[in-house]
Amino acid sequence: SAEGREIRKVFICNAGCNIISIDYSQVELRLLAHVAKIKTLINAFNNESDIHSITAMEVFQLPENKITSELRRKAKIINFGIIYGISAYGLALQLEISNKEAKMYMDQYFLKYPGIKDYMKQTINQCRVDGFVKTPFGRRIFIPFINDKIATRRNFAERSAINAPIQGAAADMIKYVMPKVHNFLMEEKLKTKILLQVHDELVFESPLDEVEIIKNEVPKIMVSSHRD
Repeated sequence: SAEGREIRKVFICNAGCNIISIDYSQVELRLLAHVAKIKTLINAFNNESDIHSITAMEVFQLPENKITSELRRKAKIINFGIIYGISAYGLALQLEISNKEAKMYMDQYFLKYPGIKDYMKQTINQCRVDGFVKTPFGRRIFIPFINDKIATRRNFAERSAINAPIQGAAADMIKYVMPKVHNFLMEEKLKTKILLQVHDELVFESPLDEVEIIKNEVPKIMVSSHRD
């Protein structure tokens, strides 16, 4: 947003340096497609298609030439809302539509992507038994209140159980590559520093003469590490 771009301006680096941000493209949606085995989404990612436009076409039942930027925006909200276990009420608030319309969108979404609904049910049911969920890398994330008698706490735990394996896997991925990136910087005797890790993103402060090296080499490390 315009406001977000203004906020970014308050972050400055040392003279003669640039701030570089490198992240995984739509990693949570990719992980959802993987764990829920959604062929439509997997094919879209493999073909480097616009995933939000694909979802807009599926949910709103329109051809590609009828998908406007506003419909794509709504599809994006639906895509990411589903990852966080959003309710029809929550989706209605975000899209500024009625609960009935929001429920219709969600029903259409799950009709087109039935594997996601199956993933949600299986994950919640297994979590009720175990008390935890696992990321695709095997890390356990404990979910308190999953069997709580108080509905609000139980509902929150269910949403957490749906999201934790996906968001947790994104955290696993970035933390797995961080030492590899650090080692690369050391081996090449670069002055670039890793400043921050934010979800699936690494933020660097890089001298101007190292910017192109970081832009070209770090993404390769981040991708190839998960192909080993």
